[in-house]
Amino acid sequence: MAAAEIPCVKLLDGTSIPVLGLGTWESKPGEVKTAVDAAISAGYRHIDCSPTYGNEAEVGDAIAAKIKDGSVTRDQIYIVSKLWQTYHEPDVVEDGLRATLKNLQVDYLDLYLMHFPIGFKVKISKWWFDLFISIFNFFKQQSGLVPAHDANNQIITTDRDYVDTWKAMEKLVEKKLVRSIGVSNFNEEQVDRILTNCTIKPVTNQIECHPYFNQKSLSEHCAKRGVIVTGYSPFARPSRSWVGPDEPILLEEPALVVIAKKYNKTVANILLRYQIDCGHITIPKTVSPERMKQNKQIFDFKLEPSDISEIEKLNRPDGRIFRLALLSFCKNHKYYPF
Repeated sequence: MAAAEIPCVKLLDGTSIPVLGLGTWESKPGEVKTAVDAAISAGYRHIDCSPTYGNEAEVGDAIAAKIKDGSVTRDQIYIVSKLWQTYHEPDVVEDGLRATLKNLQVDYLDLYLMHFPIGFKVKISKWWFDLFISIFNFFKQQSGLVPAHDANNQIITTDRDYVDTWKAMEKLVEKKLVRSIGVSNFNEEQVDRILTNCTIKPVTNQIECHPYFNQKSLSEHCAKRGVIVTGYSPFARPSRSWVGPDEPILLEEPALVVIAKKYNKTVANILLRYQIDCGHITIPKTVSPERMKQNKQIFDFKLEPSDISEIEKLNRPDGRIFRLALLSFCKNHKYYPF
């Protein structure tokens, strides 16, 4: 399949984004470069990153190599990254972006997201920033300001208003360092508060989304405001380490197996097509070249409304899978989104 066969959708700022991208969260150092290389070779043009994932430098190496060998040009790759929580203070927002640009070896991002609405207190002062970045870049590890911890080794949060952080992100667009900006893990009230106080509107809200946790209310809320949902973990992360023996596996759900047979597709294809038919962008993570190719086989069919209704029956009150990644230590924070 050619790259052009992954369609794009227009965002509210007039830019376009491929509806299917490659997620890189939990892609291990040493394998993510090969994964990104394979994805670009397979026709993927949307790569989702974050400094929090600890592999941005390797992703950058892969993208740079594909540009150098003539496989793609920079403007053919849609690169997304995120503002880490230690960079919520307005005077260091640009520093956070520039660390990411350096790791990814590019001059601008197509989309920059506020990863979470709560900021972290910084362990080191801004005076040490350049030295810190240099050391971490040397070892090709996650770069950025280190969060401070209390006596119980718990990360210390700040009360910085995410609206202030957003206004600093708007300046990145004005400086042409990023083309679009958005949010991630924001709830309905927080999305509305950004929209009420912004000059540049967020184009997307990247959230966990799959049939066990379909986020229908939040999705419809965002859609009414022109904010497209980007759904991460569309397969409900079957390899999660904390899955119990009695917990269901989404890829093995009997109802999905029946639907997959109806369309002569894989269950993974059905799950990705479900996201597309819900009006979402989706970013499945894989390091398997074969699965990357299989995941693209979703643009020659569309789910019937009755099938979507069956899939929506899988929604569960306890369907959120990131139970260990919910930043529960800050659940009493005024901006905790869950």
